This record gives sequence, structure tokens and C-alpha cells, in this order.
Amino acid sequence: MKIRGSLKSLIGRHRENQLVRRKGRVYIINKVQKRYKAKQG
Repeated sequence: MKIRGSLKSLIGRHRENQLVRRKGRVYIINKVQKRYKAKQG
């Protein structure tokens, strides 16, 4: 999982990417290509 300060550029890398907020953190998840995972922080 990548840890980035900003996830805006990562969300456009694959069309299945979803921006999810869990417990005060922002994640990008992708159920098709598991390697596109990121956390803001």
C-alpha cells in the first residue's frame, strides 16, 4: 500500500479505483487490480 500526502493523482490511474473514508482516513481501493491501494497520511 502506498502512503501519500495527496490521493488526487492516484485515483485516475485505473477506472475501478474508489475513494473511501474509513475511521477518519482516506483510502483508495480497487477490487479488480489489488495493487492500486493507497492511504493518505
